[in-house]
Amino acid sequence: MHDVVTVEERLPVLVAVDGSRNGLAVVDLGVAEAVRHRAPLLIMHVWPGQYAGPFRARGPAYGPDDGRRLLDLAARRAVHLAPDLWVDTDLAQGSAFGSVTERSAAARLLVVGHRDGVLTRPSWGSTAAYLAHHSSCPLLVHRGAAPGNGPVGVAVSGRPGVTSPVAVEEAALRGVRLIAVHAWRPPDERAAATSRIPPADLRAAEDRLTAALVPALATHPDVPVEPVVVSATDIAYTVQRAGRRCQLLVAGMGGTGRVAELLYGHLDHSLTRQPPCPVMLVPPGWRHPHGGLTATTADRPEV
Repeated sequence: MHDVVTVEERLPVLVAVDGSRNGLAVVDLGVAEAVRHRAPLLIMHVWPGQYAGPFRARGPAYGPDDGRRLLDLAARRAVHLAPDLWVDTDLAQGSAFGSVTERSAAARLLVVGHRDGVLTRPSWGSTAAYLAHHSSCPLLVHRGAAPGNGPVGVAVSGRPGVTSPVAVEEAALRGVRLIAVHAWRPPDERAAATSRIPPADLRAAEDRLTAALVPALATHPDVPVEPVVVSATDIAYTVQRAGRRCQLLVAGMGGTGRVAELLYGHLDHSLTRQPPCPVMLVPPGWRHPHGGLTATTADRPEV
């Protein structure tokens, strides 16, 4: 109620819709984030127009009127879910890769679906995978399920960075605990094949993990944290299991990119019957938008 800036001046949550059958679920996820962060919502769709380059979307040709109808449907859905939410639409033209990446520079969060077609297919589509490396703001990918319970999980490198503050804030806004996972890597190749962590190395890794979280927890000291150190050989299994235990997974786009690759790569087919939770990828150097507001657990509105 005491906003320093108007809602139009704050960086929006940007939702990119493409007409796929999980499009409304992506809009629902974007609405929830916009309400949670008290940010405006901008829904965009990219119409190829005369663009005939290598990144043109495949499928039947359609005109700009189809794109406007899609945006109108998405906007009405958003207003139905959150009548007080500020909602706007944007019909862009050209390459989806280029247009969405360009718009991400003026957003606080970009929300997309993981692919067209069957949701249980294990890997992401080309657009989501491209944005995972090129989005200027954090990228939130809907992967088939958006559970309302469970903790927030974050992959932590063992040193302070931009990923932990985002994950801590998301846990604070949801009023849940944070599971911080750090992958221990053996000092030599001879130990690389084992998942056993020597006790001294485990204690050292736990200390590094705790120290890395201290700056992020300064703004939200009440967020309960569960530190987890696993061997690098177990990280793929851990990430897959966390995707079904948590309501959100957070990882960085930078560094080795190992966790990000696991998140949008091929999953264990024995686990694909249950769709994984959304994943948020944070770009290197990301800074929290100055125009954003943080809602407390007690006063945040529900969608």
